[in-house]
Amino acid sequence: MRRTRLRSTLIRLLAGATVGALAGLAVAQTAPTAAAATGSAVTVSGRGEFKDMKFTVSQTRDLTSQAVTVSWTGGTPTTFAGTQFNTDFVQIMQCWGDDDGTVPSNPGPARTQCQYGGSPTTDRTGWPGNAYDDTRQVFYSADPTNYGQDNRYGAANPNAPGEVPFKSVDGTTVTTNTQNNQFFNYNTSNEIDFARTSANGTGQEYFEVQTANEAPHLGCGEPVTTDGVTRPRSCWLVIVPQGHLDLDGKPYADKSQVNAGSPVSSTNWANRVAIKLDFNSVGTNCALGADERPTTGSELAADAMTSWQARLCSTGKVYSYTELGEPDARSRLGNDGSSGLAFTTRALGADASSAAPPDATTYAPVALSGAVIGFTIERRPKAGAPESIDRLAGTKVESIKLTPRLVAKLLTESYRSSPWGAVISGTAVKGYGWARNNPAGLASDPEFVALNPEFAYFSVSETPSTDTDLMTALGHSDTARAVWQWIFADKDARQFLAGVPDDDGMRVNPYYSTNADLNPTGFAFDPSHLDEYPKSDPWCTISPGSGATQKQCMTDFHPYVQDMHAGALHARRADTLWKSSWDSLASPPAFKGTGPQTVGSRFVITITDAASAARYGLQTASLRNAAGNFVAPTTASLTAAANSAAGKNVAEITPSGATAKDAYPLAQLVYAAVRPTKIKSGARKDYAALLQYAAGTGQVSGAAPGRLPAGYAPLSEKLRTQTRKAVQALLHYTGPTADGSHGPADGGGTGTSAGGPPSAAGADGGTNGGTTGGTGGGAGGDGGASASPSASASFDGGKALETTAAGNTPADPANPLRYAVPAGAVLGAVAGAGAPFAGGRRLSISSARAAVRRLRVRRGWSRPRGGAAPR
Repeated sequence: MRRTRLRSTLIRLLAGATVGALAGLAVAQTAPTAAAATGSAVTVSGRGEFKDMKFTVSQTRDLTSQAVTVSWTGGTPTTFAGTQFNTDFVQIMQCWGDDDGTVPSNPGPARTQCQYGGSPTTDRTGWPGNAYDDTRQVFYSADPTNYGQDNRYGAANPNAPGEVPFKSVDGTTVTTNTQNNQFFNYNTSNEIDFARTSANGTGQEYFEVQTANEAPHLGCGEPVTTDGVTRPRSCWLVIVPQGHLDLDGKPYADKSQVNAGSPVSSTNWANRVAIKLDFNSVGTNCALGADERPTTGSELAADAMTSWQARLCSTGKVYSYTELGEPDARSRLGNDGSSGLAFTTRALGADASSAAPPDATTYAPVALSGAVIGFTIERRPKAGAPESIDRLAGTKVESIKLTPRLVAKLLTESYRSSPWGAVISGTAVKGYGWARNNPAGLASDPEFVALNPEFAYFSVSETPSTDTDLMTALGHSDTARAVWQWIFADKDARQFLAGVPDDDGMRVNPYYSTNADLNPTGFAFDPSHLDEYPKSDPWCTISPGSGATQKQCMTDFHPYVQDMHAGALHARRADTLWKSSWDSLASPPAFKGTGPQTVGSRFVITITDAASAARYGLQTASLRNAAGNFVAPTTASLTAAANSAAGKNVAEITPSGATAKDAYPLAQLVYAAVRPTKIKSGARKDYAALLQYAAGTGQVSGAAPGRLPAGYAPLSEKLRTQTRKAVQALLHYTGPTADGSHGPADGGGTGTSAGGPPSAAGADGGTNGGTTGGTGGGAGGDGGASASPSASASFDGGKALETTAAGNTPADPANPLRYAVPAGAVLGAVAGAGAPFAGGRRLSISSARAAVRRLRVRRGWSRPRGGAAPR
């Protein structure tokens, strides 16, 4: 068993290094002169029964894969028949195609071209729909008057339901079994089947807009040429309000039955509201044969690089971006400076056991962002809750407060329901007595409720898929390091980790105790230098009440996500990826995922980055900072934290050092790092051009290509000046050339690093380095890497949707007993570097090219050939 794991680990390491050397695609798209997206919100009025309603979409231009806010006023409060939505609710979907001409006052698409009807086909227990309002099923009537009746489809058998076909952008049409069609399903559709109108007639939802990367069958954002002009394909956001009138036009009286039918039936479609959506291009638009300059590293730079490259591509500059954990990016650049430019929040050589490279390293600040706790939480009041709470049922919680100790409880799997099945009816299995009296989850923790009083009135199903853990990304990162630093800097959190109960008697999971005498492994858990989110508890069991014959372990109950971006997407979709349903009829029998949580009672929390949270409209927690204040991640709070950054050349923001009262504790500065000695003149000039843009137009906030996306704070003038000096250092570098000779590499003058003083070697006294890592591949050392242009600048949800649909999650990067067996810990950490590429499976060298394709899809650089939906 151990030999098999070791073989798998070594294969992953080698494959990860190979993929790291190969995966250098540019994130590029053609863009006009960048302009901040302002005034793209659109408001449209309803018709007929819904004439008093007004629907507003927050953003309709410069769209990528993201969330937009859909809000409305003037509605009638939603009613229910038991747990099912009965009258007066809203349904939302995304569609493709030209105006069908049926509503001249409100142009919109044909109903056959809308992504809708992907609701569950089995196990609908507790589902709030009636099998018609969430599908494409309709009943034929020559003169339809009732909800769900249709004047066209189903005529062959008026006594049985027919189906409204779905037509893909490639012309393929599905006419039967549309709920199980090959294009979209319950796990991948972005439709909103049920959106509640509150007591005051208003409502709001966050709608996940999908590009051709995530929904090839819609093709939104793909370049389309019409009359010789090429533009990204526009699509539509369609809203269908469901009402409450019966056949006689009077209010529907029977509240024991559901008064709704399919929104794509002709009767309901007559009330549809359509709003046009204009996308950024997701096609290949860089000039063929253009040289690429590789960049790698911090996920914190991903959204910014995607946007900047969209503008730079049109000027002839093509830059690839490969996401890589910062420790691995530093190691790679330290070992092979010819690998190009790396994004990092720390200097080379800052990691333990690493050494600085002997040559100069140029650093340039490029982005200010940070880690956030993002969440989707909906209010589900308990019986007897105050009327002020009850009237908010189903609405989203907009803000919560978290302390370092609360986050420590989540990350250490210390809530009673986190090791699922270890405590049943008050009886704990051997070794888990510590959990017996702990709160079941965050929502019932007295410490949390004291800070967030409304949760005392909420009913939360506290299972592994809700509030007992944080959804976290696999692998090593500086954001994980910052989170643990924030926790360890707090006295209460340190004491809790050491084994001291909190004020209400809650104890830490001993597998995470910093007290070796309490830790079952015999080793102390050490978060002071930790840069990952280990799942150290070895608990495995057959899920209670599942009827299963297979065990599940902690990485099954709390699966990793691929990266922080995927965490944000899954939190928005309210899908934690836990395969909690045992399918005894499968061959072989296995656990399967149940998909997103049921509307009205969703509860998902994740650690993500501020840009991804903003992109998907996640609510974010206010965190207690070093000054004792609870601060949300805003432009002002990120900037306040950046003012505390300390250190020469690569000033770092530390949670304990961000002492300003309004400083956000998990803010991070991202630097571009280049070793000019290791690359040739052409590469230095191209990287200088990227940094020049990043310090200028790239710091202007906006949604248009080339601007600074939401979730980033513009750099201060001081930091921009530092970047401009780094630009000059690269342009005028004098020193050894990439081929080992000496003298001016480009005819330029004296080199500097990060704006530091000139020196004989062009250094700044802050040389840095790394330890182990993959070698650089296809870099800037030869004046031009790949001749293949990049694909999409909409880098987002393709891989995450693929993961959702397939039910795959990244592999556990370490042995659960990693602190008891140091060698196992080392192998686990190494495996973590290759696991994101392997997707939790063994990966041979021969499959490296396929892994590169998966990586491209993950960041949206390309989509599978033939336009097939991710699977």
